[in-house]
Amino acid sequence: MKEKTKQVLRSHFSATHIAYMALFTALAFVVTFLEFPIFPAAPFLKLDFANVFFMIEGFIFGPVEAVFSIGVKELLCLAKSSSGGVGELANFIMSAAYVFIPSIAYRFKKGRWWVALYLVAACILQIAVSLPVNRYINFPFFVGSAAGEFFSSLWAYVLAFNAIKGVAVSLLVFLVYKPLSRLIRATERRVGRGAAKKEKNS
Repeated sequence: MKEKTKQVLRSHFSATHIAYMALFTALAFVVTFLEFPIFPAAPFLKLDFANVFFMIEGFIFGPVEAVFSIGVKELLCLAKSSSGGVGELANFIMSAAYVFIPSIAYRFKKGRWWVALYLVAACILQIAVSLPVNRYINFPFFVGSAAGEFFSSLWAYVLAFNAIKGVAVSLLVFLVYKPLSRLIRATERRVGRGAAKKEKNS
C-alpha cells in the first residue's frame, strides 16, 4: 500500500510535472494582477484569465495537478488579499469546479469536439457553483447580515459575470491547448530520452 502510494505520487509529481505546475501557477498568479470589473453595478466581480492555465494543465497532466496548482495560486494570492482568505476560498471552489470534471473526462475521450463539449460543461458548472458560493461565502463576508438582500438584488450580475468569464476563458483554452499540449509532450519525451541515455552511460 505504501509503495503504491509512492508510485501514485511520483506519477503526479515527477520533476517535469512539478516544473510545469510551477510555471502554470506563476502565470496564473501574474494574471490576477490584470483583473478588471465588467459591471459598474458590481465592481467587486473582476474578470481574470487565470483559469486558462489551470484548464490547460488539467487537460495535459490531469485534475490532481490542476487542482493542486489552483490551491497554490490562491495561497500566493493571500499576500495581496483584502478578505483574509475568504475571497481566495471562494475562488478556489469555483476554479476547481470549472477544471475538475473536464480534466477527468479528457482522460477518456480526446479530440477538439470533445474538448468543446467539456468546456461547455465547465462553464455550466462554474455558473452553477458561483451562485451558492457568492451567496453563502462572499456576500456574508462583505455585507454581513444584509447578504441575503444584497444577493437578491445582484444575483443576475453574478450569473452573467460567470457566464462571460467562463465563455471567455474557454475560448482561449480551445484556441491554445492543442499547440501547448504538443509542445509539452515533445519536451517530456526529449527529457525522458535524455535521462534514459544518461542512466545508460553511467
